[in-house]
Amino acid sequence: MMNSGYQIETRLAHRLAALRAERGWSLDELAQKSAVSRASLSRIEKGEVSPTANVLGKLCVAFGVTLSRLMQMVEDDFAPLVARADQEVWTDPDTGYQRRLVSPTSKQLSGEVIEVEIGPNQRIEYDGSPRDGLEHHLVMLSGALSMDVDGQTHHLKAGDCLRYQLRGGNVFQTPRDQGAKYHLFIID
Repeated sequence: MMNSGYQIETRLAHRLAALRAERGWSLDELAQKSAVSRASLSRIEKGEVSPTANVLGKLCVAFGVTLSRLMQMVEDDFAPLVARADQEVWTDPDTGYQRRLVSPTSKQLSGEVIEVEIGPNQRIEYDGSPRDGLEHHLVMLSGALSMDVDGQTHHLKAGDCLRYQLRGGNVFQTPRDQGAKYHLFIID
């Protein structure tokens, strides 16, 4: 399994272009469906820029796939065990948000575990869900996090677990003085 940020970003760019092509959409059509500019989409697909978490969220909603499933799509093989050193890590170029795919990737299996680290005073907002009712279990490992889901704000600290079904947008917000580290279990 490859672990270089450049390599995952290159594979991600190719996969996004392939998803658009599979649907027969032009860049203009995807821009309209995702609310991401045509110019940004072109630069992302060419691998000239790395998409932010917000942009990836919008693209996943347009394509109807979870971010985790999109990341799985850039992998070719399934190995039942993946060492921590070999787990894919993606970093949002705007916020420094880090997303580690803990679960071994598989196109055939549906559940997955993601480890996320967000620095202090960060806000990450997703406009929608790739699939209505997608089940999530967020388990806080350290730090603090406010999570807005379905118009309700939940304040989480180490050891807390928030279980929810994603039906729309959501917001992750860390306090000014501390970041957050958590595992996100996604049942697809």
